[in-house]
Amino acid sequence: MNRKELQQAFEEGLIDEQKYKDELFKLATQSQSLSRKRKKLPVAIDEDEFTSLLANTSKDRFKLAFLLGYGAGLRLSEIVGGERKDSSIMEPLIKERIDLQRKTILIKDAKGGKDRIVPVPKGLKEQHLKLLPLTQGYSNIKCARRSFEEAFKVAAKKAGLLIKKPELHFHSLRHGFGTRLANQGVPIHHIRTLMGHSNISTTNVYLELNPKEALKSYEEFF
Repeated sequence: MNRKELQQAFEEGLIDEQKYKDELFKLATQSQSLSRKRKKLPVAIDEDEFTSLLANTSKDRFKLAFLLGYGAGLRLSEIVGGERKDSSIMEPLIKERIDLQRKTILIKDAKGGKDRIVPVPKGLKEQHLKLLPLTQGYSNIKCARRSFEEAFKVAAKKAGLLIKKPELHFHSLRHGFGTRLANQGVPIHHIRTLMGHSNISTTNVYLELNPKEALKSYEEFF
């Protein structure tokens, strides 16, 4: 019996007021329970999986993109650019925005039109900056995005990651960054800043994940 039917039964005198309130409470509780069940945690890639992903990636430009996603929490649009909802274009990351001495990356005009600074990921070297922007060789940003998304899927399949986590996708690298920070005890408001979230509730979801504590080195794959 739904709310409308329940109200009709009460108005017609088929059930008394107490029964009506009890049934309303049950309906509300069931609705909240279903809502909680439908909420899915982000599918994140962990340290071991990332190491395996790199081991199954042959091209340096793909390795660099994966490193920026996992090691700095960048969105694909912040790496190779993308089209916003208002049809404006976000430009790809360029080497001039990476300061290896200060170990910072400046992300300009990202989602929501915000700028932010993120750490240079471990393993990023001077030689890798020559690959930027990663859209080199592609006719447009859309082609580049498809290429990097497909490269992730191919590498994940080769590594056997899709068997356990079939929903893995490029954005899982960014989720891995967030969950690793949370696991290492970084304050939630700092994680929010690094990831560029507008709402702290978006960041809080990483506290619910349980990645492994050990962070393996992946410099050898570069």
